[in-house]
Amino acid sequence: MPAEGSISRRVAPAGLVLALAVSLTAGAAVARAADVPTSAEVRFFETHVRPLLVSKCLACHGKKKQWGGLRLDSRKGLLKGGESGTAIVVGKPDASRLIQAVKDTDPKTRMPRNGKLTPRQIGLLVRWVEMGAPFPDSAGAKRRLRDPDHWSFQTPGSIAPPEVRDGGWVRSPIDRFVLARLEAQGLRPAGGADRRTMLRRVTYGLVGLPPTPGEIELFLADLEPGALSRVVDRLLASSRYGQRWGRHWLDVARYADSNGFDENVAHGNAWRYRDYVVDSFNRDTPFDEFVIEQLAGDLMPFTGQQQQHDRLIATGFLSIGPKVLAETDQAKMRMDIIDEQLDTVGRAFLGLTLGCARCHDHKFDPVDTAEYYALAGIFKSTLTMRKYNKVAEWHEHLLPSPQATAMQKAYDASVSAARKQVATAKAAADAVARKKLESESSRSPKQKLEDLYPAETKARLKKLKDALAALEKAGPDLPAAMGVTEDKIVDVAIHLRGDPQQLGEVARRRTPAVLKGPPQPQFSNTQSGRLQLARWLVDRRHPLTARVLVNRIWRWHFGRGLVRTTDNFGLLGERPSHPGLLDWLALRFMQDGWSIKRLHRVIVLSATYGQSTVADPLTRKRDPENSLLGRARVRRLEAEAVRDALLAAAGQLDGTMKGSLLKLKNRAYFFDHTSKDLTTYDSNRRSIYLPVVRNNVFDLFQLLDFPDPAVTTGDRATTVVASQALLMLNSDLVMQAASGLAARLLSEADGVSGRIARMYEIALGRPPTASELRADHALLLELAKNAKQVDKKTPATAGGRAGVIPLSAWTTLCHVALASNEFIYLR
Repeated sequence: MPAEGSISRRVAPAGLVLALAVSLTAGAAVARAADVPTSAEVRFFETHVRPLLVSKCLACHGKKKQWGGLRLDSRKGLLKGGESGTAIVVGKPDASRLIQAVKDTDPKTRMPRNGKLTPRQIGLLVRWVEMGAPFPDSAGAKRRLRDPDHWSFQTPGSIAPPEVRDGGWVRSPIDRFVLARLEAQGLRPAGGADRRTMLRRVTYGLVGLPPTPGEIELFLADLEPGALSRVVDRLLASSRYGQRWGRHWLDVARYADSNGFDENVAHGNAWRYRDYVVDSFNRDTPFDEFVIEQLAGDLMPFTGQQQQHDRLIATGFLSIGPKVLAETDQAKMRMDIIDEQLDTVGRAFLGLTLGCARCHDHKFDPVDTAEYYALAGIFKSTLTMRKYNKVAEWHEHLLPSPQATAMQKAYDASVSAARKQVATAKAAADAVARKKLESESSRSPKQKLEDLYPAETKARLKKLKDALAALEKAGPDLPAAMGVTEDKIVDVAIHLRGDPQQLGEVARRRTPAVLKGPPQPQFSNTQSGRLQLARWLVDRRHPLTARVLVNRIWRWHFGRGLVRTTDNFGLLGERPSHPGLLDWLALRFMQDGWSIKRLHRVIVLSATYGQSTVADPLTRKRDPENSLLGRARVRRLEAEAVRDALLAAAGQLDGTMKGSLLKLKNRAYFFDHTSKDLTTYDSNRRSIYLPVVRNNVFDLFQLLDFPDPAVTTGDRATTVVASQALLMLNSDLVMQAASGLAARLLSEADGVSGRIARMYEIALGRPPTASELRADHALLLELAKNAKQVDKKTPATAGGRAGVIPLSAWTTLCHVALASNEFIYLR
């Protein structure tokens, strides 16, 4: 990554590969130590791996007994190994003896000896080794366990923005919190970003697209006070705002158009949830209402058909997670689904890893196993799966409407008519056969009438019956949405070590005691408790919900949250860099009616957001990580923004909203007998509308750090690797965008200099410098010369005629601009 405050701009094609590869890899972060697991890795280990090791391995390879000198109860023991050598090779499951032993087909040498592991259990171990075999130390965990006074469990109190010496810098109360920290360290903030940089930053930030040349011109011409505020209002009113910020929420909601795992079937109606999210952001649905709809929309009152549909669709939040649909143990499958829902709710709304308490008391946060199963009762009283057969089926809401009712009536009439036709034809054939039977005394009285049908009659009846069967199987394609509804109301017994076959005391439905702000919800025997849980989450006395959301918004604007661990506010998470600011934002957010658009305005109109990336040298020296927010951060665009920006620059972006681009029917297999994903991504619509296939995400997205759609992600990683530079050089998408941009230049501007300037405005949001103009002009002439379409005597100056430079030369120049760091980075 380029250093903060500088972005390498463009290089000639001859050196493009090397220069981009070097610039993109120069600042790559140093990998963390393998034995320091992240909170996500701890969650994976505690949920999937430790219970597996305890139940299958430690009886023979634990503290009391070590067959072959091997212990598997610590990372140190795994790496040390036994008589046969090390048990694992970090990151390399195929080279790890542990993986080889559990995969062994010979019962004499396969481990464990008391029965082989299932393919899913083996897959979990493989994934664990691939991620570095994280193995948190239980003893260390116990020393930090159960701190009810942890900062995030305390309800935020009213806080006044601090006094500062340089009041002239302040535009927002946010700035007082930031400036007070800087001044306390004897530091000062960076100067303000220039107007072009600011417009590009806020436009990408709010709508995920570059500003057009027209928008740039209007903003630069608006010299009246409040010009940026008017831009912000325009962007927030754009339908593209919901597409940008809806995509952020879909990361948290682990949205996907397929199930994942081995049964990777199509979520054919998941798109309705995606469109609901986009619409909710565009409408600025209060976040408290947004939360309640997603957890209990089916239990909320509604006014009108559209609101009814929205609230049913919203419950897709609980349904779109990955599931092992072919699990033969139904009790385990149901608890696995409940665990995934509970873990998602905990991370998304509370920033807590509640799922870690499934098998034992949470090792880091004050949440007991009993409290986990108390919450699990809410989701076990909720219907997610309508069938538990060979391949289980999730529940879907039919979306009532006059059109759907008419379709159902027409279908019912068609089925009724087809059945009547079969019955009439069979009655007529029976009558003929009966007469024939009566006239032939030699036949047995037990003779079946069907045996006497003529071949022609049998064929006709078969045809009618096959048509009826096909009609009954097909059914009308009624509008439906993934979601959940009420089930039998139950409280759940504690599952000892997470085993559904070993039950302890029943845990009555309740919420974790450590979160004392709002009172305990009153759960009844007539409802699951989802509605009560949702209302408890958005109680203004709750210590976490508002904090977690404003921290997410901050992270999506600044590239780093005030709490850097956006999905973990527990003891393994980091403390906020500016705790007072976090609480002030949370309280302000609730006072403003949980309006996310108002929160955007408070943030992006602050002097803190408007800083330059070029910091004071002393500030950079004393605060190299920019923890004090004394400058803006250079940030790379996300995968979707890169793709959308390419299409926008080429004039090829399709603004169509809503609907599905999935080509498979609902519940159809993605890979089926072909073992290939036939999903295509050749649409020019915005990236949010492209299908998200679990286990096989779009290649371009994977290269640019698209998150794992199976888990909640509030903090996307940003890797910097040479393959990303190669993508920008060689992908068809970039080449087609370069061709489209070149065609735009020829139609929208005149003369070589005019077209070069237009290219810079479209791609980079600024005019070229004099040296860039000269260099690009010379490059165009050289490219044209190589194409043998320019007279060798044409002077290499701006006086050359634009008309003699071929489209291919312009395309190459545009490709250089689009493949540059400046195009895909914000500063």
